[in-house]
Amino acid sequence: MEIIPSSRFRGTVKYIRALVFISLILAILFTVCIAAVIALAKFEGAPPLAVPQTTVFYADDGTKIGESDNGQKRYWVSLHDMAPSVIEATVAVEDKKFFEHHGFDMKRIIAAIIADVKAMRKVQGASTITQQYARNLFLTLDKTWMRKLQEALYTIRLEVNYSKQDILEGYLNTIYYGHGAYGIEAAANYYFGKSAKQLTLSEASMLAGIPKGPSYYSPFIDEKRAKARQKTVLLSMVESGYISKKEAEQAYEAPLVYSRDHEVAKKQIAPYFQDVVKQVLRTKLGLNERTIEMGGLRVYTSLDPKMQTIAEQQIRQTIGPASAIQVALVAMDPRTGEVKALVGGRDYHQSQYNRAVQAERQPGSTFKPFLYYAAIEQGFTPSTEMRSELTTFTFDDGSTYTPHNYNNYYANDTITLAQAIALSDNVFAVKTHLFIGEEQLVQTAKKLGITSKLKKVPSLALGTSPVKVVEMVNAYSILANNGKKVEPVFIKKIVNHRGETIYEATQSDEQVLDPDAAFVTTELMTGMFDPKLNDYTTVTGQTIINDITRPYAGKSGTTETDSWMIGYAPQLVAGVWTGYDRAEKITKMAEKQYAKKIWVQFMEKSLQNEPVKTFKPTKGVVGVYINPDNGKLATRACPVKRLTYYIFGTEPTEYCTDHLQKKKKNKPPKAKPNNWFEKFFEWF
Repeated sequence: MEIIPSSRFRGTVKYIRALVFISLILAILFTVCIAAVIALAKFEGAPPLAVPQTTVFYADDGTKIGESDNGQKRYWVSLHDMAPSVIEATVAVEDKKFFEHHGFDMKRIIAAIIADVKAMRKVQGASTITQQYARNLFLTLDKTWMRKLQEALYTIRLEVNYSKQDILEGYLNTIYYGHGAYGIEAAANYYFGKSAKQLTLSEASMLAGIPKGPSYYSPFIDEKRAKARQKTVLLSMVESGYISKKEAEQAYEAPLVYSRDHEVAKKQIAPYFQDVVKQVLRTKLGLNERTIEMGGLRVYTSLDPKMQTIAEQQIRQTIGPASAIQVALVAMDPRTGEVKALVGGRDYHQSQYNRAVQAERQPGSTFKPFLYYAAIEQGFTPSTEMRSELTTFTFDDGSTYTPHNYNNYYANDTITLAQAIALSDNVFAVKTHLFIGEEQLVQTAKKLGITSKLKKVPSLALGTSPVKVVEMVNAYSILANNGKKVEPVFIKKIVNHRGETIYEATQSDEQVLDPDAAFVTTELMTGMFDPKLNDYTTVTGQTIINDITRPYAGKSGTTETDSWMIGYAPQLVAGVWTGYDRAEKITKMAEKQYAKKIWVQFMEKSLQNEPVKTFKPTKGVVGVYINPDNGKLATRACPVKRLTYYIFGTEPTEYCTDHLQKKKKNKPPKAKPNNWFEKFFEWF
């Protein structure tokens, strides 16, 4: 036996000691580095798990009316809202040791390196679910060492700060399944037309195989390859103990019924309305474009799909395809301000210009209710009389103004305020405007929410200052609810991707008008549908009276270039404008009637299944029967009597004597009694 010299032994021990020492130092350094990385991960805190997700818009009844996805479908659902087979299939095929490792599977990494070296190319991946989630969530796809280092750091941050359930939920909500579908909910909806919770084992195993190569394993691209991949997923589930071999075979053989609805171009629902909703999200709620488009919001709107459909149908049926005339319609609930229907033009694909909220047009006589409300506040009553005749007004600066009635018809006599609004007498309106002061109409319009610029001129009484349709409908809503402030509500509630309500519409109780004067104004506006107020011309609603089955208040308006009809029942207000975009004159009589026809059909069909309601008088008003021709209390002798409301204390006290006098005048003289009996009876 060879004896090792002491000098050589000492040298060997020295090398061993150095190796141990160096190894210990390296181990300490490695431990310190790991601890430092973990500490850094803790210090930087939990990275956000949210990713770009599709924002979904819902109608008032909860049905989906649209999405904002830029071609990418993304939805976030919790693990509880996923079928268990989805979770099991994904873990089995993507990362069997997911619940055991801490972000990195060292055995898979070593095995992948060996396999790649043998093949002299990359043939096997080793990324865990956490690594894939980090890559998809935070990083770009450039293949650099820096990106690899960032991926590792993000992976550690995820593992240190979140539970395995959180990471798995995030992964399943962000992984790409092809065809623009990100996340299992979007994939389930796209491929099978159902939610992730409803997926069967067969469907779940098919979807779990797609992320490895969405453009390669999609059943819509190559179903044979997709089925082969599904088999691999099912075998992995068997190996992991999630299912039996028999269950795997049954799932593989089960026929898959794919959804093909996405292949048919779906008609947009209320596109003009949705544009307004997005504008409100930007301006009123201060959300940026990215949050709106890909923030995963659930936006619950006020839209009534039934009313929206009725509005669009009536517009198509009333205006023929050959006409170039345009249209806008807004319908609101006067109690809440919720916008129930909105049409901004005849064809959204041809023009996205929203005439309901963007265009400013002359409202014509639809502005008169604001004037007469102001006049009632100043002491006018429905019985106030003025002469209707061609009149030229001369002002202090020497200027003159001559308003004209429609077709130059005038009473050439006195008419009442109730008749003036029903017949739309322009001379009466201008006289009222100048009498109460031009400032009064401007102030009243502002109280009613009109924000468009108004000129303090005599013609303002006739609606010569341009306004928006949505403004006018909102103003009429305030009259309809007896003076309570409302503003157009397009969004009722917004929920973020976590299910948290981040916005909810509130209702104001502010009283901006005198309720009694507002009610009297409403009652005056019912006159356009009442032939009892016919005089030198017929009431302006004469052409649609036969289509009406319930009480309405309203006002029409016509200028050379604009035609309006705005009116309401207690439950619903609607306004319709028609005209040409370039302000061409409306010359055809049929086109001048479009607004009224669309309005009445929309109202009648929208309220078809609603109870018939009358306008409920306020506490400070009183209703009396008058002779509509002179505004005095009606007697039995009056051939026409109309129930009319007044602010208490302003109702007429004088009885009509016109017909009594006529009756006496036409009555034959009595014959003198011829005998004592007749004389006695007469005396008695």
